[in-house]
Order: sequence, then structure tokens, then C-alpha cells
Amino acid sequence: MSIVIRNGTIVNADQTFSADVYCEEGKIVAIGNDLDVPSSAKEIDASGQYVMPGGIDPHTHMQLPFMGTVASDDFFTGTAAGLAGGNTSIIDFVIPAPQEPLMDAYHKWRDWAGKAAADYSFHVAITWWDESVHADMETLVKHHGVNSFKHFMAYKNAIMADDETLVKSFRRCMELGAIPTVHAENGELVFQLQQEMLSQGMTGPEAHPLSRPPVVEGEAANRAIQIAQVMDVPIYLVHVSCKESLDAITRARNEGQRVYGECLAGHLVIDESVYRNEDFEFAAAHVMSPPFRSKEHQSALWKGLQGGNLHTTATDHCAFCAEQKAAGKDDFTKIPNGTAGVEDRMAVMWDSGVNTGKLTMNEFVAVTSTNTAKIFNIYPQKGSVSVGADADLVVWDPEGTRTISAKTHHQNVDFNIFEGRTVKGIPSHTISRGKVVWADGQLNVEPGAGRYINRPAFNPVFDALNKQAELNAPKPVKRN
Repeated sequence: MSIVIRNGTIVNADQTFSADVYCEEGKIVAIGNDLDVPSSAKEIDASGQYVMPGGIDPHTHMQLPFMGTVASDDFFTGTAAGLAGGNTSIIDFVIPAPQEPLMDAYHKWRDWAGKAAADYSFHVAITWWDESVHADMETLVKHHGVNSFKHFMAYKNAIMADDETLVKSFRRCMELGAIPTVHAENGELVFQLQQEMLSQGMTGPEAHPLSRPPVVEGEAANRAIQIAQVMDVPIYLVHVSCKESLDAITRARNEGQRVYGECLAGHLVIDESVYRNEDFEFAAAHVMSPPFRSKEHQSALWKGLQGGNLHTTATDHCAFCAEQKAAGKDDFTKIPNGTAGVEDRMAVMWDSGVNTGKLTMNEFVAVTSTNTAKIFNIYPQKGSVSVGADADLVVWDPEGTRTISAKTHHQNVDFNIFEGRTVKGIPSHTISRGKVVWADGQLNVEPGAGRYINRPAFNPVFDALNKQAELNAPKPVKRN
């Protein structure tokens, strides 16, 4: 199939210009005015619209086994919903159980993802440590296109990585040219505060944010960043939700450290008052970690995006229905953590960012697509409207509107955290690998149409860090 998009305005992270785009065999093969294309090419009229790189959500959890249940969106329903919202790729997470070999977990997740409707890749979590983990990390990087490893500093007695594991894994990441990523919350503090809340009779969702205050996240962010500084490795902090974590990132970046920050669309527009709603189902539906914060923290996150200290936007899409959330009816610590959003991220970011002047169109493209592609070393294959890039595109109608609702969304979950919000600026067309999969409100997707994306190790930052390391290498003192 070949496609030509005519009369649109191309918006990349670095420039905006008017041109047609011609796609063939899954790639962008020509960009220019009045392109001469085969008469058989499908034509899309993008008059009055923008042609942008498809969104890349760098943080999703499809089909995740977690807290005694399994996330309700699998790799087909989740990626299909993402395509309806203009997202053409996701980076999901392989999360081995403690003592589970990394390669066993990786192959299990690859099998689950075989039904994906859109392109996907994986971060792999380091949930325990021995020499087999050390060896498997090399296998994943060199033979399976993995260039990032996740570390949960929370979830004590489950998947939490202690400082020893962080140090050993970070060092291994540097050797392999992979980026360590962290969920920054002090797991011990969270555990103790949870017990304290329960002992005081605080059993409902309102106790969830009280057991995970901003300082708990800030402490862990500081610790992870400083361990990365000692190991001389770049680091990526997922779902930054508060000023304390942002301040830690900003300080480190001002000192020249290679630190990247991700924030969630939900954290930018939803505040902590949701946990005090008298309807248990409503409050529990918002339980995720880190929790939603006060408006003061939302303001800080927007400034982090504007100032360049936060680089990507994600969803942490991990959908659980009311029946699953009810497992914590009498104990908030048993409510499965997670919310949905992969379908809504792009529109929410445009409506709350571009429409309010907080972000330019180019900055929107950067934080929804391009920066993720650059950090995880798949640019310009992804994240760019350029000749040779994958034909993963979204035609964006800045005047189109949609009222978000669980009744009409494509996500396989009975609740939407953005329920009732009317957004202005929506995708009229989504093109995945050269195929129109979303057009004028209609989804046309196939299980298994997505492909696994290999991500090469050693993004350009590693070259710079290695040069610095060579120049600053310690030398023994020669003595008589």
C-alpha cells in the first residue's frame, strides 16, 4: 500500500513547514510540494491539519501480572486503543519475578506481545541479582535489541531493587551501553507509612497518597541520580510526579549530569482530591504509584517540560477494572496500582499544553515522540517526519474535539481518569507502518500487525561519557 498526504503542515520537533508526504512499503520515501506519485496511491487531504510523527508512549504495562491479578488491556487491545489516540509505538516492560531468569521472562513477554497491533519494544526490569542476571543483560542488549533496564525502588517484599542491586546493575548498564531507568520511591518508607496508616484505621484510598508523600519520591530520585553519578552512567527517571524529584533532576543537569525525566499526562492535569471522593470505586480507580499530587506539583511539572528538565510524556498505562480494584476494599495497600490513558495522552497533552500556550507545537512533538526516540536510540527511524523514517504518522486536526469517556474509549477498562473532559485537537488519521489504521473515528487494526523494534545500545551520550572517563581515569601514584 502507498499513501500520499497532501496539503498538510509538517510539524517536527525542530521545524514546521508545508509539504506533501509520500509513503510506500512502510517507509516515508518522499517529502515535497506537488509530489508526483502513482495514481494507485491512497490520498489523504490534510488541509488545515498538521502531519506529525506518531506518538511513542515510553511507559506502558499491557497484560501485566500484578498484585494478584492481570492488567485488563492486553497487547492487542492496548496498542489498538493507542493507535486510536495517535500513538504508533509503545515501550512496555518485561518484569521478571524474583529469581525468575531474565531470558525466561523476556521470551514470555515477547510471546504475549505477538498480538500487538502497533510497534513495540521492551525495557527489562532488574528485580534481583546474581551472575545469571549479569550475563542475561548482555544477551538482551547484544542479541535482542534491549537498551534500557528498569529498577523499582518501591514495592518492598516483591520487586524492589536494593542499593546493592542498583550499583551492580548501573555498572553493568554502563558497560553494555544501556540506560538504567528507575521508579523512584523509597520502598522502606512507603512500607512503614502504609503500616502506620492501617494502624490508625486509615484503610481507604485516601491513605494511598499519605503513604507515598512527595519527599519519599524525592529521596529516592536523589539517591538514584547520585548512584548514577558515581557509576558515570546516564539515568532516566520514570513518572516524575512531584517538585522534589524535578528539583533533583534539575540540580543534577545543572551540574552537567546526563539525567532524563519522564512525566505522565495524568499527573499534569489530575490532582490528589480524587482520593477523597466518597465513592470507593472512583477513588480506587485513581490509585497508582506515585499518586496524583497537588496543583503545586502539577505547575512544577509543566515548568519542567517547558524548561527542558523533563523530556518525555507517558501514561504508565496499567488498566484494572472496578472488580479488580475491589480487592482493596478493606485495605488500600491491596488495591492494584494502575490507571489507563494510552488512548488519551496525545489529545490531553495538546489540549492542556499547546492550547494553553504552555507548549509550542514543536515542543509537543518533542515530548510525545521525538525525545523518546532519541533517548532510546531509535531516532530518526521513529519520532521524525523525514525521508527514510518509518511511516508512523498522525494527521492532527487542531479544530476537532472529543469528549473523553469510558463509554466510548477503546481501552479495555471500565473507567477513564479523564472522564468528561472535552479536548480540542485530535487525530483525524493514524498511519502505522504505512497503513491507515484510524480514520475519521473508525479503527482498522489487526492482531499481530505490530513488530518488535530493536533498539541499539550506546546512544551518542555514551561516547561522550566514555571520552570523559578516559580523560579523568584515576592513576596510581608511583612511589620509590
